[in-house]
Amino acid sequence: MAKQIIEINGVKMEVDLREATTLETYKCGDMVKILVPEYSNSFKAHAGVIIGFDNFKQRPAIVVAYLDANYGEALVKIAYIHEGCKHEITHASPEDVPFSKEQIDSLLDTHIAKQQKLLDEAMWRKQQFEKWFSKYFELEPVVSSN
Repeated sequence: MAKQIIEINGVKMEVDLREATTLETYKCGDMVKILVPEYSNSFKAHAGVIIGFDNFKQRPAIVVAYLDANYGEALVKIAYIHEGCKHEITHASPEDVPFSKEQIDSLLDTHIAKQQKLLDEAMWRKQQFEKWFSKYFELEPVVSSN
């Protein structure tokens, strides 16, 4: 028989090449679950979407945008799945997202409002600096060459 041992991301499989078929295919836009390494060898699953494929010569990668929603905050993060990485993906369905679109939109809007407030405060500080300290930076005194 024409069997060969192949290894993909640390998983060794014996494959009969005469009967080998592709078990999983992925394309841009596919919903996936991504297993992300956390602290001290623990992992957490997140809902994700494949957003690209990077055909690097040494480490081709699947690019996945995933939703990290916890502690009242929603973040969209990006992971690169390649040979040797600790992330894993599998196909998913809409039921795998534990939040509604409205909940995520609300969390993202709250995050935007907090960041806008920080930006407004930073701009106010700059304006006040220019107003209060402008006389310190008026024309510098000319040094005489006596």
